[in-house]
Amino acid sequence: MSTLQAFSNSPIKASSMIGTDVVNLKDEHIGDIKEIVIDPRSGRVAYAVVSFGGFFSLGEKLFAVPFNAFKRSEKGDDYVLDATKESMKDAPGFNTDSWPTMADEKWNRDVHQFYGKRPYWEN
Repeated sequence: MSTLQAFSNSPIKASSMIGTDVVNLKDEHIGDIKEIVIDPRSGRVAYAVVSFGGFFSLGEKLFAVPFNAFKRSEKGDDYVLDATKESMKDAPGFNTDSWPTMADEKWNRDVHQFYGKRPYWEN
C-alpha cells in the first residue's frame, strides 16, 4: 500500500475550500463555502460559513455550519450536508455585513443544535 493510499484524508488548505460547492444528499446545490472559522484555542475548524440564496452575492444569507456536519463527497470536489433547501430557510443565519458574536455560547449551542451536532468544544 502506498503512502498516498494509506492517508487519503490528508489535510487541505483552508483557502482551497473557499468557493467549494455544498450539496445535499440528493446532490442538489445548496450553497458554497465563503469562509472557514477556526477556534484559535484548540486549532480546530469550528464552522464553514456557507452562502445560500441571492444573486451575485446580493441578498445572500450566510450560515455558520458546524464543520462536523459536513462529509466530503466521494468525488472529493463538494461538501455534503444533510439538509434541504427548505430546511436551510429555517437555519440560523446572518447577513454578510452583520456577523454574529461567535464568542456567544448560546449562539454556538443553538447553531449546533439546529444541525444535530455536538458542539465542537465538547468532543
